[in-house]
Amino acid sequence: MFKTISNIIQWIGKHFMGMIFLLIVVVVFSPKEESSDPANLQEIKLSGTIMNSDIIVKEIEKAQNDEKIKGVLLTVNSPGGAVAPSIEISYAIRELKKKKPVIAYASGIMASGSYYSSIYANKIIANPGAIIGSIGVIMESANVKELMDKIGVKPQIVQQGTYKQAGTPFRKWTAQERAELERLTTDTYQLFVSDVAKARGLDINNSKAYADAHIFAAQRAKSVGLIDSIGIKSSAKKELQALAKVQKPVWKKRDKVEAFIENLTNKSISSIHSYMYGLKASL
Repeated sequence: MFKTISNIIQWIGKHFMGMIFLLIVVVVFSPKEESSDPANLQEIKLSGTIMNSDIIVKEIEKAQNDEKIKGVLLTVNSPGGAVAPSIEISYAIRELKKKKPVIAYASGIMASGSYYSSIYANKIIANPGAIIGSIGVIMESANVKELMDKIGVKPQIVQQGTYKQAGTPFRKWTAQERAELERLTTDTYQLFVSDVAKARGLDINNSKAYADAHIFAAQRAKSVGLIDSIGIKSSAKKELQALAKVQKPVWKKRDKVEAFIENLTNKSISSIHSYMYGLKASL
């Protein structure tokens, strides 16, 4: 694993100047945009594993404060990710909706953290082949004690606090530690379900029907209330245009430099993530 990561880092180091040169060429020689009416609609993309929310939250807040933007399409294709960043995005969308309409469009996967991120949109529209749901929480860690015993590695630990080693990979968890972690996942799950129920107008007492980590195809997701309608991206755009009361839609174009760098970064992160987590269950 470390050799692979080292090879990736070495490749980036060797080709860094080439990538910078390519970026300059793209920016300098790209055709200039013709002058036109100012953009009044914007698409924000949420894709890949959610590990950090800073970039997308900044994009959401910028759209919120831009008076020329009358509506936002949040296009989602993500299996979820970390709890806190997903909540940051979710609550940023909630604030955005107070000023202008938001349509969340599930283009592929809208599950777990990415569904959480989308719940406060005015409407959620899903591609007919999209996968929705997985409202649940998981915490996992390997037990590498036997491996460490074989190679002769023994951890040395000084701690204060009964639960400081809860989740350690160096030995089997105690019953007390497992109970502590279960309380944590239970609290997080209850927050998740509560927010979904409030945002979507669902009965929290019937959460087993739409939560409980169920994974739905689009039609079933609609039947349990997780989405509002099924359609393709053009349908979602038309719905946003209607909600925003825009007669002549002009979609905001992304800055070429930012898009290039973000695409390059996402590919690098995805490559490393796919290698390190490729053996885990996936949709």
